[in-house]
Amino acid sequence: MRGWRGWLLLLSLLGTGTTAMEARPNADDPRIERRLMALAADLRCVVCQNESLAESRAPLAKDLRQEVRDLMRKGKDDREVVEYLTARYGDFVLYRPPFKPETYLLWLGPALFLGVGGLAWFTAIRRQHRSRQRDVGDDPDVGAGSASPTERQPSRPDPAPLGPHH
Repeated sequence: MRGWRGWLLLLSLLGTGTTAMEARPNADDPRIERRLMALAADLRCVVCQNESLAESRAPLAKDLRQEVRDLMRKGKDDREVVEYLTARYGDFVLYRPPFKPETYLLWLGPALFLGVGGLAWFTAIRRQHRSRQRDVGDDPDVGAGSASPTERQPSRPDPAPLGPHH
């Protein structure tokens, strides 16, 4: 029992030295790196889809960041870099795609779903209200008098409760 604990401790201590690495700079030019991070924050990782290009650790995202660095070193401005990426990956790569016929559903979809949901909710409430009114109108005891159904006395007497003497 003691022997396996010692081996487990030894193996866990051996693994700690392999995880620590010194961070190395990603770019030789800090201006390009700042520009890259600012631009990559507005671009979507095409693999992760819910992370920005700056945040993603996917291998393709690393490759795309390097490609963007290379384009920036060649003198391309941010607009040209974005045009290059959208030509390859479409408007999906942008967190804020342009408002055009291809993206109308993307921009207007949430409002449409909210409207359809609100209409369904309104219709359900209305049907429920009408159903209650119909049930009240069908009851012969309700409607004879001005008291509400909860205030009205029952038309038939309650039977005597059955007890141990009966």
